[in-house]
Amino acid sequence: MTNEEVIEILQSALSLQELKVKSEGTHYQIIAVDERFAQMSRVKRQQLVYSPLSEKISDGTIHAVSIKTFTPDQWQREKLFNQ
Repeated sequence: MTNEEVIEILQSALSLQELKVKSEGTHYQIIAVDERFAQMSRVKRQQLVYSPLSEKISDGTIHAVSIKTFTPDQWQREKLFNQ
């Protein structure tokens, strides 16, 4: 499964403001940015992003997923911090 396919699944299900996907084999790293995360716990954020991928995880297409979620303000600070 390509990074673009993962992006397509997540964007069609969630319409996130910003989304980045990197992979090594069947291990995926996802960064999701959306304003709706402001009202959610960390666990709920993870569940929201994980949910559209559950079928691909169940059938073994995706073996492992690392999800980081940010509000747009948090993402701006994160990008500045990591420059």
